[in-house]
Amino acid sequence: MRYPQGGGLTSERQAFRESLRLDAVVLFGKGVSNAVIAKRLRVTERSVQRWRKAWSENGPDALRSKGPMCRPKISPSQFKALETELDKGAVAHGWPDQTWTLARIQSIIGRRLHKSLSIAAVYQTMRRGGWSRQAPARRALERDEAAVAGWTRDVWPDVE
Repeated sequence: MRYPQGGGLTSERQAFRESLRLDAVVLFGKGVSNAVIAKRLRVTERSVQRWRKAWSENGPDALRSKGPMCRPKISPSQFKALETELDKGAVAHGWPDQTWTLARIQSIIGRRLHKSLSIAAVYQTMRRGGWSRQAPARRALERDEAAVAGWTRDVWPDVE
């Protein structure tokens, strides 16, 4: 399952789903029908059919959780290396300004970590690592402080 927050099921929810499947295994052994199991466990009959098929082909271990569906594409040690590169700044990597865009981070991942990630995967990776969107920290170069001060002094009182 995919959620808009960028992850899959939480570990608690995975454990709950696994317990449902293992409860179904006990009922499979007793010969209970799919419809009764579905009603008792509050799941769809189709899910019970899939579980029964997996159980009959590979035993109860086939219904155990296989871990998170969406694993990070970059290991924690690789992410630390990426953070080190990002801390150097975009100019140190050859870009004309200090702004880190997803495309630039994607290219750093390709160059330094030898991995190919989509822009969406780069975004998710950065979010999981605690990074957020970048906001400009300084004012625009074109800003004329004298004009702003004059406008604030002369025009703004009339507007109020």
